Amino acid sequence: MTKIIGIGETILDIIFKNNQPTRAVPGGSTFNSMITLGRLGVPARFITEIGDDKVGDIILHFMRENGLTTEHVDIFDASRAMSPVSLAFLNDDNDAQYAFYHRYPEKRLDFSWPIVEAGDLLIFGSYFAVDPQLRNKLSEFLSYAKEQKAIIYYDVNFRASHAHEAMRIMPAFLENLEYADVVRGSREDFEALLQVSDAQRVYRNHISFYTPNFIFTDGGRGVDIFCKEGHRHIDAPAIQPTSTIGAGDNFNAGILYGLLLKQFSAGELEGLSIDTWVPIIEHGLAFASEVCTSYDNYISKEFATAYLQKTQKT
Repeated sequence: MTKIIGIGETILDIIFKNNQPTRAVPGGSTFNSMITLGRLGVPARFITEIGDDKVGDIILHFMRENGLTTEHVDIFDASRAMSPVSLAFLNDDNDAQYAFYHRYPEKRLDFSWPIVEAGDLLIFGSYFAVDPQLRNKLSEFLSYAKEQKAIIYYDVNFRASHAHEAMRIMPAFLENLEYADVVRGSREDFEALLQVSDAQRVYRNHISFYTPNFIFTDGGRGVDIFCKEGHRHIDAPAIQPTSTIGAGDNFNAGILYGLLLKQFSAGELEGLSIDTWVPIIEHGLAFASEVCTSYDNYISKEFATAYLQKTQKT
């Protein structure tokens, strides 16, 4: 059976509104995507690392509660390191600014590999995808997945707080593009990483050489999809957000869910038409919009149940 595999950081997000903590939820870019997919009953495997501490216990319990196995989690000794925590401060528009606190061990990402088969979907991204400390392990696993003919989805997700490292991590970014069958990035990502904010220029000058499939997201202004056939802009639904934390991560989950429903091979994906891409993008927009209506980092279980019933009818 086709499955989705994610590899990325896991963190406990403590969310502040008006400088007061409102709630704490397990998070992390790929983690949020995988929890949403787990709630949809998708066969999912997640590779991550946490400490053997209270925060780690909370995260492990939450993963199991939401349909993710924990057999591929590297649990490190809490006496020498600790599970990471982030403080997310919401502004008046309910967009978040982050402060991160972590202490990792010297030896990292000591995980058991899941079996990867042709047609499986693999998602990776954010700073985790270019972190020099993790590069060798990550490249090894991505190479294995590529050899097995998995479909590889790269979410750039490069925050402005890392902009000063752009030159240093550029070789890893370019190597990630070589692995990827689909690349997704936001306007903010490319402003921080490449000092370019125009979707056409990003695609033409930086992405198209590696893959024809590129998704450029621009918050409430919508999505631009590029493929071999051309380009199309898709408007985002008008909503009043409670929090935008997890919006991009759940957009990714929606894209992966749409691709999973279609059961494409890596070869078929390369030549997808715009008209085939549009309903896949709409899954992403639906998931992102749902997440923005709460302080959770993932779609609600009620939304997941209703969405499954809807997609099973179509």
